[in-house]
Amino acid sequence: MNMIEKILARASGRAAVAPGDVVVANVDCLLLHDLSGYLTGKVFEEQVKRPMRYPERVVMIFDHHFSPPNEEQAVLLQKNRGFARRHGIHLFDCGNGNTHHVGVQNGFIRPGTVVVGSDSHTPIHGTLGCFATGLGNDSHAGTVMPFGKAWFRVPEAIQVRLAGRHKPGVTPRDAVQWLISTIGEGGAIYKALEFTGPYIRELGVWDRWLFPMITVDVGAKCGYIEPDEKTIALVRSLTDRPFDAVTGDRDSTYEAVWDWEISDLEPQVTCPPTVGNVKPVGAVAGAPIQWAELGGHGGGRIEDMRLAAQIMRGRKVAPGVKFNIVPSSRAVFTQAVREGLVELLHEAGATWFPASTGSNQAINMGAMAADEAMISTHARNFPGRNGSPEAKMYLASALTVAASAVKGGVADPREFLL
Repeated sequence: MNMIEKILARASGRAAVAPGDVVVANVDCLLLHDLSGYLTGKVFEEQVKRPMRYPERVVMIFDHHFSPPNEEQAVLLQKNRGFARRHGIHLFDCGNGNTHHVGVQNGFIRPGTVVVGSDSHTPIHGTLGCFATGLGNDSHAGTVMPFGKAWFRVPEAIQVRLAGRHKPGVTPRDAVQWLISTIGEGGAIYKALEFTGPYIRELGVWDRWLFPMITVDVGAKCGYIEPDEKTIALVRSLTDRPFDAVTGDRDSTYEAVWDWEISDLEPQVTCPPTVGNVKPVGAVAGAPIQWAELGGHGGGRIEDMRLAAQIMRGRKVAPGVKFNIVPSSRAVFTQAVREGLVELLHEAGATWFPASTGSNQAINMGAMAADEAMISTHARNFPGRNGSPEAKMYLASALTVAASAVKGGVADPREFLL
């Protein structure tokens, strides 16, 4: 069996499972954010009306409404706080960071476990050797909260093997965006994508993090990277809770094996209107922008801030551009302070925001008018996601975002790294 099959077999009390089997599995962690938490809690209390079976496994993070702009949204957060108190679940209030980083940084995500969440990027936790996937709010309210369980159809697995090393100015984020366009939106419907190969093994855990993030955008059920010594060291640095890392059998079978070499990649830019519209930066260079942002589930890491600092040191944000920086967690902001990155980027003209999910869906920040454009490290660029449906959203690496902020339009970061 592969890693996902082993985890689902163990979680459902079976000796073995195979693709196509339907299992009812014990859930180790349920992640909710402030929007989904309210909807799930309402269904749980008004329709399910059962006790919370494992409140210690439920985590709610306020990362969308991190600074409520009106009374309606402030009341929503108050209702979420009341729900958390009544049921004894973990609550991380405004300013702690975005859902997925907070879950990891506080030790709720561990190898060999089953993790579910309301956010569609929940499969990102496959980075730590979990079976992680998104579920609907009613599933959380109807099965996970009252019973600690959820049902799944065991997915077929595809192995994605990557080799090579990047040229200067190219980052793992560029490889991730290229992969989305290469696999195609909907190119791996309900599959389990195993990311492996010498390229993946050489990456640090927080760069590996970017690969399972794309799972939902190519239609897959989950993405994962088998845990190794880097994974184990990170998790043990964050929690003393026990875990049992799982790896697949050597004779695991796959529906397909995809091999790619990424050494010749150029910086990539995802262009409107969807995540599959990816082009080399040269094809987009010069497109005007008014906003740049480091943030979102795939951005706001300390790695992103270090990359941005390489571009911004000794330079300034271009007139007419607003450069927002949103740490993924309080821990990341603390590290940025210690490394001098907060002062450097502030003096270059960037604006720091509280640890959160940033301008995701423009609930607190980042709404654009019809004639505006943003380039960011966010995971999505659908029309209307950040204000007007006519506004443009480009996605890129932290290097490309920072270079674009300096130049006032989409820019190739390599010209600043000579």
